Amino acid sequence: MVAMGKIVSRLAKQFLAKCKVRILMVGLDASGKTTILYKLKLGEMVSTVPTIGFNVETVDYKNISFSVWDVGGQKKIRPLWKHYLKNIEGLIFVVDSNDRDRISEARNELHQILGDSELRDATILVFANKQDIQDAMRVDEVADKLGLHALRQHCWYIQSCSALAGQGLYEGLAWLANNIANKAT
Repeated sequence: MVAMGKIVSRLAKQFLAKCKVRILMVGLDASGKTTILYKLKLGEMVSTVPTIGFNVETVDYKNISFSVWDVGGQKKIRPLWKHYLKNIEGLIFVVDSNDRDRISEARNELHQILGDSELRDATILVFANKQDIQDAMRVDEVADKLGLHALRQHCWYIQSCSALAGQGLYEGLAWLANNIANKAT
């Protein structure tokens, strides 16, 4: 009877064990990356300052443990993004939906990083952040301006969100989790 219990216990651990996934989160400065990270991690809004370097946190969602690397988005730091690409299974690109002046800059940065061979198999989640602002671009407009429909080699999804309110964050994470899990099987 004890042996049977050990077998059941071992099988349960195998099937219920958390899958560990490494995620890189990038985007232009002031797009809301760090606010999103800590809203997902702590469930609350925290006061942030511009990220010089990176933040890394583990975010548990369902049966996946995401190791999320939030890298600063200032122009001087963006060339360093490529140094964080090793073993990345997913990319979260955060866009300020209210920043019409820099949407083409965001597009260029997204397409540049996606050109790196380290990301050839990465799943891409775009958070169209700041949707709570009255004149923010709609998700379909953000997708068009980022040229997402031209991405043929990547599985991608764009999620409307508000980091401050927490709206849309878990829906995006659920999509990312499902797609990464489907690739693993």
